[in-house]
Formats: sequence, C-alpha cells, structure tokens
Amino acid sequence: MTTTNTPAFLRNPALFTLFGAVAAFCAYACMFAFRKGITAATFEGMAFAGVSYKIWLITAQVLGYAVSKRIGVKVVSEMSPGHRALNMLLFVGIAWLALLGFALVPAPYNIVFLFLNGLPLGLLYGIMLGFLEGRKQTDALVAGLTASFIFASGFVKTVALMLRANWGVSEFWLPFVTGALFVVPLLVSVYALTLLPPPTPEDRALRTERKPMNAAERRSFVQSFLPGLVLLIASYVLLSAFRDFRDNFGPEILRDAGVDNFGIFAQTETLVAVGILVVMALLQRVTDNFRAFALLNGIMLLGGALVGLSTWAYSAGMLPPGVWFMLTGMGLYMGYVPCNGLYFERLIASFRYVSTVGFIVTLADWYAYLGSVSVLLYKNFGQGSLSYHDFFVNGAYVLAVLYSGLVVGSFVYFRQRFRTRVGEPVAV
Repeated sequence: MTTTNTPAFLRNPALFTLFGAVAAFCAYACMFAFRKGITAATFEGMAFAGVSYKIWLITAQVLGYAVSKRIGVKVVSEMSPGHRALNMLLFVGIAWLALLGFALVPAPYNIVFLFLNGLPLGLLYGIMLGFLEGRKQTDALVAGLTASFIFASGFVKTVALMLRANWGVSEFWLPFVTGALFVVPLLVSVYALTLLPPPTPEDRALRTERKPMNAAERRSFVQSFLPGLVLLIASYVLLSAFRDFRDNFGPEILRDAGVDNFGIFAQTETLVAVGILVVMALLQRVTDNFRAFALLNGIMLLGGALVGLSTWAYSAGMLPPGVWFMLTGMGLYMGYVPCNGLYFERLIASFRYVSTVGFIVTLADWYAYLGSVSVLLYKNFGQGSLSYHDFFVNGAYVLAVLYSGLVVGSFVYFRQRFRTRVGEPVAV
C-alpha cells in the first residue's frame, strides 16, 4: 500500500486484511441494528384488514428494500469513492428516524414507516462493497463483510429480545432503541473504512480495474452475460426469499418446533458465520480467478443440498430443532454469501471486465427482494392456514431441487463463455 495518507500499519498486507475485514464486519453488523430489531417482536393478536400486523410490517420493510435496490442500481454503480462514507451515515440516519416515526405514530398508520426504514438501508451493502472490491485480499475482506450479516441477524434479535425482557421496552419502541445502542460503534466502524487505501496497481493487474458505471456501461455488461445472469439471478431470488423468510420469522419457526430460548439466534448464527467466514477467506489462496469461480459454484450447490438433506433428517426425527435450524442456515448462507460479492468479484476478474461488483450485486438484490415480498404474500394469502414452521419445511424441499438446477445451468453457461474467450478447454 503506497498512498501517502494511509496509516503506516495498513501498509502491511496482513494487518491491512485484518483491519479491513474487522471494519467491514463491524460497520455492517451495526447497520443491521437499524433494520432487524423489528423481527424480534411478534405483535401477537394484532391484525389489520384481516392480515397479521407483523406480516404487514415485514412486507412493508422488504418492499422498501426492493425499491431501494432498484434505485441503487444507478446510485451505487455511479457513486464516487469520496462520497461513500457520508452517504452511508446519511442513509442510516434516515432509517433511524423512520423507526422513531414507527414508535410515535399509532398502528396501523405506522406501517408506512417500515417502508421508509427499508428504503435507504437497501443502498448500504453495495456502497460497502466499493471499499473492498478489486483487491487481491478481497476474498478475505468480503468474507468479513458477509459474516457480519449472518452473525448480526441473530445477534440483533437477541439484543432486542433482551431489551424487551429486561428493560420492558415496548414492541413499538424496540426497533428504535435497538438502533440507538449501535450509533457510536457505527460511526467508529465507518471511519475505519475510510482509512483503507485504494487498490494498488498489483490489485488491478490481478483483479481488473474497478470504476463507476454509467447507464450504457450497465446495459452492456448485462447484455454480455444475459443467459448466465438470468439463471443465476433466478437461483438467487429463490435463495434470498427463503433466507429472508427464515430470518424474519425465526422466532415463530422455532417456537412451533418447541424451542423457546431467545439466545439460540446468536448461538446458531455465530456458528454459521464462523464456518462461512473460514471457507470464504480460504478462497484467497486460489489465485486462478475462474478456478475460484468454479469452487464458489460448488459451495453453492453443497449449500442447496444441505438445506434439503438437513430438513429431511429433521422431519424423520434424526435431528433436534436447534441443530436443524443451524444447518439450514449454514446451507442457505453457503449459497447466499458468494452471491453477495465473491461470485461477481471472481466473475469480473475472470473475464477482465472493467466494472463494479456493487452494480451487479444490487441488481440481483432488487429481484431477490421482490421475490421475498412475493413469498410473504403467498404465505399469507395462499397458505394462510399453514404454520410458519410447516411452510418453511415445505419450502426447503422445493428450494433444494430448483436452486441446484439453476446454479448448474448458470455455471455451464459461464464455463462455455470462458472456454470460448481463452480458446482452450478450462480445467476445473
């Protein structure tokens, strides 16, 4: 690292990787506190227009996220590096104010504030990737970032449930108060990210230059890889909708399974985060970009299989509910984590395409959150009598089959494109 403004210790590659991964982990984990506090509340017995009140809230928030991702396709891909930190803090601040509105305005009129909460938060992940992509250490850095949203989801729910149990915070104030606990750590973490120097010439040689993309460049990228992207994004929509359902209704799923221990969220998701972190960070050792891309596809397929097999074992009485819940999380995140950075990082590097990972991740997320909204609506109106637990179990089998087929199809396409590009067979 050669930038003059770079702190001396960050010029050491090992310290740079550790510092960057920890900063990314902490920053995004703090941001989750402004989104996921609502999932710890159940709002038992509350309904509006014959629909569960919590369904309304989660649907509004996810819809806000989906709209945000569509906006982010332009905003994230065109954002200059110098504006990232300030925009991140601005968007989190807007989301926090929306939670204050949710607490102050009576139900059901406060539902709209969950939409307003999701609207700015959906832009954050793509902005975060801008600090980390295009480096020889990107695999380890993004592993730290993605491990944060696995860990933070369960951790934030645990914190919120403790606030509810020990401090008597009402369900309406719970999301705002949970966010308040993470304001200072967020400020420190975002400042740490600003200390990271830009990619070096060596980074650009290994991983290809990264730069903002205008509308024409975005269209060109999509058209260049359209069949493979369609298959991959379809698989990601299935995976994300299922992961989001597990995340949003984890308390209800486990309660129906006979588990009544709010500490289990932090326990299971921490184990999942550590496992995924280790696997993704080890990919940094693979210098051949397409070989790493192939390995990521293999990990994704194993994840789909784990979801289906663990659910079958649980249904057959061979696994206790807590272990099953953890294994489904492991399987889901084995597929979800690569598509949140590393899959597209290695794809861009393999094809030497000057672009930005933030654009394509945000584009995939837009469709993914539309899928999540569709699942929520189908659960409520198409399978309203089915418990969250049974809906989740049935969905696991569907996911395992369809997801795996789509991943195989997309990889076959990209492998053929790469073979054509280099003019010789690809050994993977």
